[in-house]
This record gives sequence, C-alpha cells and structure tokens, in this order.
Amino acid sequence: MKIAFLTAGGIAPCLSSSIGGLIEQYNKLAPDAQLSGYLNGYQGLLKGNSYEFPRDVRDNFAKFYSFGGSPIGNSRVKLTNVEDCTERGLVKEGELPLEVAANRLQQDKIDILHTIGGDDTNTTAADLAAYLKEHGYDLTVVGLPKTIDNDVYPIAQTLGAVTAAEQSARFFRNVANENTTSGRQLVIHEVMGRACGWLTGRAAYDYRKSIEEWSWLPEGLLNRERWDIDAVWVPELDVDLEAEANRLAAAMDKNDCVNIFLSEGAGVDAIIKEKLAAGEKLQKDAFGHYRLDELDAGKWFGAKLKEMLGAEKVLVQKSGYFARSAAPNAEDLALIKSSCSQAAQSALDKVSGVAGLDEDNGGTMGTIPFPKIAGHKPFDVDLEWHTSMLEEIGQPMGKKVEAH
Repeated sequence: MKIAFLTAGGIAPCLSSSIGGLIEQYNKLAPDAQLSGYLNGYQGLLKGNSYEFPRDVRDNFAKFYSFGGSPIGNSRVKLTNVEDCTERGLVKEGELPLEVAANRLQQDKIDILHTIGGDDTNTTAADLAAYLKEHGYDLTVVGLPKTIDNDVYPIAQTLGAVTAAEQSARFFRNVANENTTSGRQLVIHEVMGRACGWLTGRAAYDYRKSIEEWSWLPEGLLNRERWDIDAVWVPELDVDLEAEANRLAAAMDKNDCVNIFLSEGAGVDAIIKEKLAAGEKLQKDAFGHYRLDELDAGKWFGAKLKEMLGAEKVLVQKSGYFARSAAPNAEDLALIKSSCSQAAQSALDKVSGVAGLDEDNGGTMGTIPFPKIAGHKPFDVDLEWHTSMLEEIGQPMGKKVEAH
C-alpha cells in the first residue's frame, strides 16, 4: 500500500504536526505501508517531486510535533488555473494541470492521498479523486482542515487557528510597549484574515485576557487602559471611519495612544475602490483575489487616522508570519492528533472526505463528504465573547457586511 501526504496553501501551526500524527497512526494501523510526501504541495505533484519517509524518520514521528512550518513544503497552486500553472512552468503548453496531477498519482500507484490545507486544497483533491475514478483508478482522499482563519464550512474548528490567535496575542504583548516611544502614538496590529475576522477577534480576546495577569499601577504611569485595545476591526463589520475616529480621538486625548487590532481584509472594498479610481493597477493571485500586500490595509488606515486623530507617530505591525509559523499549542495538538486518527482510519476504510469537527453533526469528529466543504465561512460576530469584548472597549457593533 502506498500512502502520500501533501500540504498546500499558506503554512499554519499544524502542518508538521499533522505529518507526525499521520505517521504515528499508520505506524500502528498499516506498519508495512510506504509513506511519502509530495514536495511543495501540488507543485511537487505536478513536477513529480516526492520524498519517501525512511524507517528511522517514521520511528521518530513525535519530533514533528515540536515544529512549525511543513517538512515537505508548501505552495499556492490552483490546478484549475491552467494559465497560471503554464506560466509558472508547472505544466507544458496545452496540458491540463488536473490531468497531469491525476496521471502522476496513477503512475506513482498511490492508494491513499492525504491533503492538509484549506477548502481549495481539499476540494481540488476531491476533483482529482473524481477524475481518477472516471478513468478506472480508485484513489481514497482524506483531507485535514488547515487554516488559521477558521473559515471552512462546516468545520467547527480548523487546525492551527487556536495557536495562531495565541501567538498573535503574544506578538502584540511586546508591540504594545511601543506606545511609550512618543506622544499621541497610533499602533495598528494587522492580523491575517482576508474575508474572515475570527483570528483578529480571537487574538484581541486572548491579548486582553493575557494582560489581566500583569501587575498594574492604577495611580501611576503603568495603567491598563494605555495597554488595552481601543478598536477591533474585522471584515464582517463595516468600519464607519468618521464615527470611529471621533470615538478614538477621546481615547488618544486620555491615554496618549490608541491601539487597534485590524484584519487585513477589513475595509478592502473601500481601499480597492480608491486605488482603482486613482488609476493604480492592482495584481491578483492565482485564485483571482486582489493581492492583500498591495492593498496594505494597515498602511491605508494608518494614513487616514494619522490626520483624523492628530497622531504624532503611526506604527503598523503585522503578526501574520510570526503567528502562522509557530508549533501548535497543547489545545491544537490534541485536535490535530484526533483528526489524524480519524483521517487514517477513514482512509483505510476507503471513505473519502475531510476529517474534522462537523458542525452539522453536533461538532463531533467525523469524515465530512467533500461536496459539503466550502470556504469563506464568516466570523460569527455575535458570539458572546466577541460582543462582550466590544462592549468593554466601548466600540459599537456597527453594521454587518454581507458576505461576498
């Protein structure tokens, strides 16, 4: 039996551990199976680059649990984007990436493919399985739901998200001290999240919980208010910039600083509209999204608010790479191991799908059929911990933005 692993998309605090978890399961359930990984995701599958896990690595599977990143590498490749795959030299002119990938799996005689990624990664794997089945080759595909955005239907909790939130909060615990470098300081913590604000909201919540542990001097200069968060802006809620600036101006006058947690996808429609109207040419990625690094929400909001708040200094700090590259915390690792156990057993039973906590089945662990998997699940801004946080920092809920 030949079993292959593949990690794709951006990295998250679960990829290395998922590889370790799957190896641990197959060491017990199918010790004679050949285990390999396609290098750099679908790119490696298209190019035929793979790595077979030797016995000494398999015996030391637990070492993977202490690492972030992916030992077999990642890439962002959309197999249905023929033009992009051709331009990048992943396929030859006239070839169909989906067909090339499927043929590679068949040539390598892979029986089970585990894909660790978001909705695009796993639904593409389903397309591969369907293509091979149509051509008389039986391939079982079981995915694991990786994304720090926690935005995959109907997954209650995606792998890596809890750790990323914790690490984002940890990142800002140091950055917040920058409020002492000047008077009237505006500090913007830009957090990853194109269309979902869960990570931003949760990171803000975790940060506020963490500073409760600090010893403050209420009557002195070290007061909690100055280190607290003044605004949490996510894509699911409209940012009335003028109204928020009026509210934040009072905080600036009182505390000599303002701290904002900002999703990188918050307000992007307004940013895109302004940039296109100014004649700027904006690039899109392989998935058809405007590139967030070009939109640069933190810089855009910082420039607007500097004048509106009379800030002397604006500091924009991005925690994305710091957070997503961490090793998993204990909560995440427990979920990863449970998911890997489900994934391996399901694969051996020849049941394809995504192993995860199924919201449609009471949040229990199961293998969810691929047709039910979809991305861009919005953050539920009405969750009690989120609404309570906004109330505590004095931020109105605001108008909800319809999902695109």
